[in-house]
Amino acid sequence: MTRTSLFRRTGAEFLGTGLLVTVVVGSGIAAQNLSSDTGLQLLENSIATAMGLGALILLFGPVSGAHFNPVVSIADSLLGRRSRNGLGLPLLSAYVVAQVAGAVGGAVLANAMFEVPTAVSTTDRATAGTVLGEVVATAGLVLLIIGLARAGRSVPVVAAAVGSYIGAAYWFTSSTSFANPAVTIGRIFTDTFAGIAPGSALPFLVAQLFGAAVGVGLAVLLFPHVTTAEDLVAVPTLTETEESPS
Repeated sequence: MTRTSLFRRTGAEFLGTGLLVTVVVGSGIAAQNLSSDTGLQLLENSIATAMGLGALILLFGPVSGAHFNPVVSIADSLLGRRSRNGLGLPLLSAYVVAQVAGAVGGAVLANAMFEVPTAVSTTDRATAGTVLGEVVATAGLVLLIIGLARAGRSVPVVAAAVGSYIGAAYWFTSSTSFANPAVTIGRIFTDTFAGIAPGSALPFLVAQLFGAAVGVGLAVLLFPHVTTAEDLVAVPTLTETEESPS
């Protein structure tokens, strides 16, 4: 892989994850400002997140695969080893660093746009129920992405399905479906509607990793055969020829 290709792919993951967190945090702040009812605030936040995530997958998918999530990248690396088209360890490491950095930057950007000071969140979210909710949310997300990839679904279908799942999981999980370690870390840095206190973030991260393992196991059981050239990429990435500088 060329340096240009590496820069494009990690840059897409940085921007995509950052903008995703900007959507989550920014729409949460806007919901707080516009509505006094908590249920209405969550509805506004979930609709914006679902739509924003779908758009970001369509935009960045052809460049990096639109993972925006360390557990998706880890699954890609593990499942792609047999066919040697998953992320190698160096690229996986670069993806995760870009995702986490982008998530923190996205929270800071959202705070700045709404003139809210960037501060560590004081919102405690971790209970036995919400931790279980994160296991369920993450397992479902990973299962969905792997299943769609292995079934050879088109990019628009992937974008719509993943966005719809996250929008729905805001409501059917007790945790409001963080389902993403990078996004969880980013949301530590906003003391607003979408924030999470560091003490709650750690159990959420553990639950997400466990949920991802469950999701991978279910996906391998239900979708044992790969029907596309890629083992696991959320949406097809550019080929090396297309990525090489002219």
